[in-house]
Amino acid sequence: MAESSTRTVDRALVLLGSVCDRGYVSLADAARDAELSASTALRLLRTMEAQQFVRRDPDGRYAPGARLVQIGALALANESLVSLARDAMARMVEATGESCYLSIRGAGDTALYIAIAEGTHSVRHASWVGRSIPLDGSAAGAVLSGQTGAEGFVLVRQGVEDDVTAIAVPVMTGDRVVAALSSVVPSYRLSEEQASRISALLRAEAASLLAPPTAERTTKEHAS
Repeated sequence: MAESSTRTVDRALVLLGSVCDRGYVSLADAARDAELSASTALRLLRTMEAQQFVRRDPDGRYAPGARLVQIGALALANESLVSLARDAMARMVEATGESCYLSIRGAGDTALYIAIAEGTHSVRHASWVGRSIPLDGSAAGAVLSGQTGAEGFVLVRQGVEDDVTAIAVPVMTGDRVVAALSSVVPSYRLSEEQASRISALLRAEAASLLAPPTAERTTKEHAS
């Protein structure tokens, strides 16, 4: 009985891995990858779907679900992108007092918050790490969708929440947007002058995150 249960868990993990590796996968292909019958694969996938580990698109294909993406985001909290952004986010909070977020594309048409440096004001945006927001209507979502204009940032008032303004900029590697860096501010506290200052600070920090090291920076790092 224990051996049978272990095999079920093993095959379920292989099945989930197939969904993650392929992005979108049919029942037949997922079952083949996991060496399962279609009926067994369907039963396992339905269980995963109920727990939001996978989701189905209109064509019936399976893709990673919201819960799986959230778990991945929490795991990313210890990985390189978040580690690289920590100092930049802390500097943003030090300079502005406002909460600073790092977000990536989530499942479907969503963005996912993966890190925060919380603001220092008594009234501030609290941690949404692991939460999804829609791409449409959010500053981070617009940036992650490649909709940043020539000014280099996106500002959205009352997009995801009432009385909150978000300013986001892209974190780039080459021509590809890999993340969004954003400040989230109570709208009553944000003047046009402050918005301009915050956007400039965000652009400078984001530009430095994945930039290749300069000779001066490399020299300083070796000296330290």
